[in-house]
Amino acid sequence: LLDHQTALFSKERNKRVFLRKKLKMEGKEEDVKLGANQFAERQPLGTAAQTKDYKEPPPAPLFEPEELKSWSFYRAGIAEFIATFLFLYITILTVMGVNRSPSKCASVGIQGIAWAFGGMIFALVYCTAGISGGHINPAVTFGLLLARKLSLTRAVFYMIMQCLGA
Repeated sequence: LLDHQTALFSKERNKRVFLRKKLKMEGKEEDVKLGANQFAERQPLGTAAQTKDYKEPPPAPLFEPEELKSWSFYRAGIAEFIATFLFLYITILTVMGVNRSPSKCASVGIQGIAWAFGGMIFALVYCTAGISGGHINPAVTFGLLLARKLSLTRAVFYMIMQCLGA
C-alpha cells in the first residue's frame, strides 16, 4: 500500500513538473498557484503587478465652495487643530522633562522621548483618521493637495488649523 501511494505521488509530481516545463517553454505564460490550492491558473507574464483589485478614486476638485457649508468640513478642521496641539504639547513636555531632570536616570531618557513621539503619532492618527484623515502635519496635507487627494479649500483650512494648533 505504501509503495502504491508513493508511486501515485511520484506520478502526480512528474506530471506537474512536465506541465511547468511545457509552460516555461512557451515563454508567454507562467504557472500561478492560488494560495494553498493545487489548481494552476495561466496568466501572462508581467501582468501580476499591473492589475489592481481596487478602483482609484477620482481626483479632488481644486475649489469646492459647497464644503464651506458642511459641518464635517469644520469638524475635520477642529480634529486637526486638537491633534496637532496634543502632539506638540505632550512631546515637547517630554523633552523638557528630560532636560530639566537632575540625572538622565531620573527621567524617561532618549528612548522615552522616542516612545512619546511615536505613541502620540500612533494614537492621534488612529483617532483622527476617520474624521479628517489624520494628517497632523501641514507637509502631509500639502503632499495630499499636490496628489489631488484634497481640494484646495480643505487643504488650506487644514493647514491653518494645524498651524494654530501648533
